[in-house]
Amino acid sequence: QVQLVESGGGLVQAGGSLRLSCAASGRTFSSNAMGWFRQAPGKEREFVAAITGSGSSTYYADSVKGLFTISGDNAKNTVYLQMNSLKPEDTAVYYCAATTGTYYTRSYYAYSASRYDYWGQGTQVTVSS
Repeated sequence: QVQLVESGGGLVQAGGSLRLSCAASGRTFSSNAMGWFRQAPGKEREFVAAITGSGSSTYYADSVKGLFTISGDNAKNTVYLQMNSLKPEDTAVYYCAATTGTYYTRSYYAYSASRYDYWGQGTQVTVSS
C-alpha cells in the first residue's frame, strides 16, 4: 500500500511563508517524479509544481513561479514545497502526488493530474489578508 502524507499546512498572514512536506511510504520512492496540486473551494484542482526524481528538472505554474520552490530529499523519500510571499488566493487544500516513473516523458505531463498515480490526503493552507 502506497501512502503519501502531507504536512506543514496552516494559517498564515499574507506575505508570510510555509513549507509543505510530503512523505512517501509503502514502497521505494527514492527517485519518482512528484508534484503538488491545490484545490480551492468551488474550483478545480490545479497544478502548482513538479520535480523529476533526480531533481534536475522542476516545473511551476505561472502563478507561483519565483514565489514557490519544490525540492526533494530522496534519502528521506520526501518532497517539499517552500511557499513564500503567500497571498489570499493561495488558500486551498494542497495535495502531493507521485508518478511511477522517474521523469516525465513529455514535459507537459508534469502539469496534468491524470499522469499521477498516487495522491495524498491533502493539507489545508489558509492565507489571511
